[in-house]
Amino acid sequence: MKAPTNFIVSPRWLVPVVPRRAPLENHSVVVQAGKIAEILPATDADQKYQGLPKYELKDHLLIPGLINMHGHAAMTMLRGYADDLPLKQWLEQEIWPIESKWVDAEFVKDGTMLAIVEMLLSGTTTFVDQYFFPNSVAEAAAETGIRSLVGFPILEFPSNWAKDSDEYMQKGLDLYDQYRNHSLIKFSFAPHAPYTVSDDSFKNIVKYNNELELPLQVHLHETKLEVEESIELHGKRPLQRLYDLGVLGPNTLCVHMTQLIDEDMELLKQTNTNVVHCPSSNLKLASGFTPVKELLDRDINLCIGTDSAASNNSLDMLAEIRLASLLAKGSSGDPTTLDAQSSLEAATINAAKALGLETEIGSIEVGKQADMVAIKLDSPESIPTYNPVSQLIYAANSNNFTHSWVQGKLLMENRNLTHMHISAITKRAKQWADRIRGASND
Repeated sequence: MKAPTNFIVSPRWLVPVVPRRAPLENHSVVVQAGKIAEILPATDADQKYQGLPKYELKDHLLIPGLINMHGHAAMTMLRGYADDLPLKQWLEQEIWPIESKWVDAEFVKDGTMLAIVEMLLSGTTTFVDQYFFPNSVAEAAAETGIRSLVGFPILEFPSNWAKDSDEYMQKGLDLYDQYRNHSLIKFSFAPHAPYTVSDDSFKNIVKYNNELELPLQVHLHETKLEVEESIELHGKRPLQRLYDLGVLGPNTLCVHMTQLIDEDMELLKQTNTNVVHCPSSNLKLASGFTPVKELLDRDINLCIGTDSAASNNSLDMLAEIRLASLLAKGSSGDPTTLDAQSSLEAATINAAKALGLETEIGSIEVGKQADMVAIKLDSPESIPTYNPVSQLIYAANSNNFTHSWVQGKLLMENRNLTHMHISAITKRAKQWADRIRGASND
């Protein structure tokens, strides 16, 4: 049976995120032609919209779909491949060599499909990606109906996708043109990091982006070593270097940002630049701690991402949000830092603002796209429910997400993905693992 395009969702609790208010109880969301048409008490909705198909979710919380602001989706294929190593060794001795041997269009497509399964099942409806063969990432996203911002990588050294920064740029721009009118798939410049991208390449990106006004995502201030090497090579900290090159701004996503001083944060505030916090990856690689309280005190837009399954090792945004909140409290000594509501905002409306999509997604408001997820709060760890937002952030299990919609299209119903064959996707992933494992044992 085909899912309806006009319908009602009636949860026990509704958290629109915008406006910031107490959760609504026993309210309904009316969806028409992929957009939110009305939010009203459930009894009124039943009278006004008689005959409209209805999702009755009596024990559920309905929230905007979660937005995973940073990852490398295809690296699900390398989950657990090289654990318990510092970033430099992890990248240079393990990840880059294995990628050079195996990464191609097929690897990326299959790995991205596996990642999308994991993300949809755990409440994510939009993901931001940065990896080789972005054409394969876009294909996977288009086939599955998830919303995505696909970054085309820019580096100085060759990979299986491009030979130099000029080719990375040209192939990325061609891909942007190909998907220019797609409603769910957008593109961004994705220079890997200051230590892998030259000044000339950053200047070239800025030149193009003055015309295109795309988001720009970059790994930045991830480790102490990165900062020290930048000072030695360039005479300035990485953030200052990018500021001088014109890279910072309201469409720039600075990922990780564990090594910040007051001067760095003032540059972020001055330029309205966004920070993407990846706590699990930062902890696992021992990269450091993002100063969340100091960023929030300066009204710097904070978002949350999982990073890749090779360095996390999960794409569970609910777990990432919880860790971000707890870590912010513990590191600041202030239990009010990144409270439950603020944590949810970081993964929804803050992320939408960073992507320039705050008028379309990130909250459940009339006129916005119907990107929504429902989670059941009737399992033992979620009872009793005094505050559904607190319960979501501090207690709920992402395995209890039951429904998701993107642009009003039903992508998950009662934990069944409507557009994906999970068994075929996991079979492909196991085949890749067997090939990689077999080659390693030869």
